[in-house]
This record gives sequence, structure tokens and C-alpha cells, in this order.
Amino acid sequence: MSSAPTPRGFKQMLAEANAVIETIDVQHALRLVSDSSVQFVDIREAHEVAQSGTLPGAVHAPRGFLEFLADPECPMHNKALAGRKLVLFCASGGRSTLAAKTLYDMGIDACHIAGGVAAWSAAGGPIQK
Repeated sequence: MSSAPTPRGFKQMLAEANAVIETIDVQHALRLVSDSSVQFVDIREAHEVAQSGTLPGAVHAPRGFLEFLADPECPMHNKALAGRKLVLFCASGGRSTLAAKTLYDMGIDACHIAGGVAAWSAAGGPIQK
């Protein structure tokens, strides 16, 4: 019988994720909008997307389903998440940090936008309603 893992809070989990994932700033993300080699992925909940809109061309893959949608072996796989670098974003960057770490652990090329939609909007980035 194995013992339970040592408890880790969100701060430690974010630090561990940030040690291995790629984080891009909003200016870098803005330059990627028309880059066909990347796919923006909105990992927020559906009600958040409905309320504030999303980035142009983004695929909605809620955090709770991301692993299933990203894995080509899963019946739920979203083909839009295959073959390109994934640029994840959430409201402010916390969830997308953890999600990028999960995809990193799955061997999927992904990064996330520091500051999320809040930083994107503050920088004047386009929003699609």
C-alpha cells in the first residue's frame, strides 16, 4: 500500500509548474494571433466565455475537460488541438499555468499567456463575442 503524497498548496503547485512551462507575455501573444502554427485555447468555464468573449480564433476547452480534449487517444479529442503549439489562457493566468503543466506532462507543446484575458484586454487585444 502506498502512502498519500505530501500535501502541496496552490502556491507550490504554481511554482512547480512555472519551473518547467513556457510563459509568454501579452505582447508576444498579440504577435501570434495570425500565426497558423499556433492554436489559442480558452480554458475558462463556458459562463466566463459567454460573459466576456474570447480571443479571435480560440478553441474553447474548459479546464475540467482539457486532458480529454487534448489527448488524440480519447474519444472526446478535439482535432483543433493537434499538430500546433497550444497557447493557453484563462482569466488571469493561474489556471492556464496549471493547465500548461498538465499538457507538458502529457508531452504536448503548450505555453500560456501571463495575465490571461485581463492582460490581453488591458493591452487592447481584440475580443470576439
